[in-house]
Amino acid sequence: MESKVISLGERTQDEEKPFLERLLQEGARKLLEAAIENEVIEYLQNHKSRQDENGQRLVVRNGHLPEREIVSGVGPIRVRQPRVRHRDGGSFSSQILPKYMRRAPSVDALIPALYLKGISTGDFTEALSAILGEQASGLSATNVVRLKAGWEADYKAWRQRDLSTKRYVYWWADGIYFNVRLEEERSCVLVLIGALEDGTKELLAVVDGYRESSQSWRELLQQLKRQGLSSAPKLAVGDGSLGFWTALEEEYGQVAQQRCWVHKTANILDKMPKSVQGRAKQLIHEMYLSPTRKAALAAYDQFIASYQAKYPKATQCLEKDKDWLFSFYDFPAQHWSHLRTTNPIESTFATVRLRTQRTKGCGSRIATLTMVFKLGIEAQKHWRRLNGSELIPKVVIGVQFIDGEELHEQAA
Repeated sequence: MESKVISLGERTQDEEKPFLERLLQEGARKLLEAAIENEVIEYLQNHKSRQDENGQRLVVRNGHLPEREIVSGVGPIRVRQPRVRHRDGGSFSSQILPKYMRRAPSVDALIPALYLKGISTGDFTEALSAILGEQASGLSATNVVRLKAGWEADYKAWRQRDLSTKRYVYWWADGIYFNVRLEEERSCVLVLIGALEDGTKELLAVVDGYRESSQSWRELLQQLKRQGLSSAPKLAVGDGSLGFWTALEEEYGQVAQQRCWVHKTANILDKMPKSVQGRAKQLIHEMYLSPTRKAALAAYDQFIASYQAKYPKATQCLEKDKDWLFSFYDFPAQHWSHLRTTNPIESTFATVRLRTQRTKGCGSRIATLTMVFKLGIEAQKHWRRLNGSELIPKVVIGVQFIDGEELHEQAA
């Protein structure tokens, strides 16, 4: 009799386990979809003032994207994500569920991300098991070390690759800080991404730098020259505080510059009280989302007039980069969504870059660079090709564009 009771109890637990897993997965799905829904609502609210000549909104909801499966700590969950339509050619990318997470995360992406978050090699097995479940079986600390050694060899070979046949029409530059501290006072990682003549984006350089200094960027550009990259880009995109700009002019001469509007917006709003940030942000959006430079400058003048008296530091932050905030208007309109920000770098490292106080653990310099390289290479597989890539040859040969349109077309 006793054995029957035990057997019945064991069978009941086995039967309940799938139900509990389904319950947890359903809860995780609802939480994730609710978070994305709130993200979309906020995005639409921030763009509600953008309307066409008939008063219709230019940024609207448009049903849902195809359902996709995401691997989580409670198993696979299927998620529906709202679709956002830009009638003026822009695009929305969720920060909660980016496009590059369309497939279940791979070990090749997770290990670099965990390392850059400050997790030690000895804790990888537990962390990976929590994320991947059974997929993490066999990933002992020893195996992780072997993987990292192989990636380090890949990184060193990649740093010496031949670039003499490459032509990058656009560059994106940024300095990234991670939880893992670098050795020898090298405090950040310098990342450069380039767009080729066919519109595809490539990870161009990953090196360590000292506080994003001109000397650090100069060393990076000189290394690219030694690898055979002799042609300057037609436009470079980056934050205004980078020493990159000085080094770029010294090594490649005069290159058109575009300041990143994501960095600029954050820097401006940081100098204003929260009570006025909503309206200020709307005016900033009008600047870089206007269809013409004239309209953008009108929004710029309105911002200065509205806030100069009370918030001079905010307006000074905007004014100091005026000459380089609107350069994208001199390039095809189809490229604008790519050129206004350093988004390829931002989206790739958003989840692992330093947001709070740095951890005490100090990682190996080469290991940190290797993990940044590996994470970038994995993300590269999912980077979106430039819109209007057929227009890139015209940019290369110097065809002039005004407000995104080819000059002769406008004259006609």
